[in-house]
Amino acid sequence: MARRQNTMTVQRTEQLAPHLVRVYLGGPGFDDFQANDDTDMYIKFMFPEEEATAAKPRGLQRIRAKLRGDEPTILRTYTVRRVDNAAREIAVDFVVHGDEGIAGPWAAAALPGEEIRFQGPGSGYRPKTDVDWHLLASDEAGLPALAAALEAMPDGTVVKAFIEVGGPDDEVDLIAPDTAEIVWLHRGVSSDAITDDLGGANAPIVAAVRTAEWLPGSVQVFIHGEAEVVMQNLRGYIRKERGVPAANASISGYWRRGHTEEGFRQWKASQRAREGATT
Repeated sequence: MARRQNTMTVQRTEQLAPHLVRVYLGGPGFDDFQANDDTDMYIKFMFPEEEATAAKPRGLQRIRAKLRGDEPTILRTYTVRRVDNAAREIAVDFVVHGDEGIAGPWAAAALPGEEIRFQGPGSGYRPKTDVDWHLLASDEAGLPALAAALEAMPDGTVVKAFIEVGGPDDEVDLIAPDTAEIVWLHRGVSSDAITDDLGGANAPIVAAVRTAEWLPGSVQVFIHGEAEVVMQNLRGYIRKERGVPAANASISGYWRRGHTEEGFRQWKASQRAREGATT
């Protein structure tokens, strides 16, 4: 079945941190947006495939001119940070590293009145109320979903949250339960500059999660971020060593270091095939 498509209009943008831009989308398309209560709602922005690798800034202008066309598109997946029914708009946060990629530069230069097409939303996680505590962990890419999860939890919820970013300037304000323990981890470089000594098993978030106090009782886990960090270095710890059942573990890679989203999808497919062959 074809994914639901929508078109919304840029209302305004907001610079949240040096590498994080929030885009507010609304207009008539808001009436067709089928939001739910999940805190990891995501949409897939549709950019013209032919223009995705065009030289900037000329390519960016052509992208704007073709955003409503029917030409082949490439998809870029982003979390819906917030839905504001009163203002009739949604907010989406973009990690931006100069002119790298296509979605980030578009978000950084987006102007009110521009239209953008997307598919969705999809989702799959929301904080449970029948567990004893929550473990949350992410990097910049997973931060919007982690922040939305914290915001949805009532005061008194026991939470341990670990967030890996480049440095202090990349921290953002969070709304969280009064009982939440939030730890910001500074790797010292932006996510586009991560090298082997700061990635994979060496990522600061890996040691932070594995050495954190494991509280008694039932736990729900949300760990999303760079795929090698999450899938190869934290998933096994959570699922096998700590025995958290799949129903209580939302663990997923949002991106793959050194890969475009297309390359990341191919990598995920190969990982699933490999896992299937060994089970």
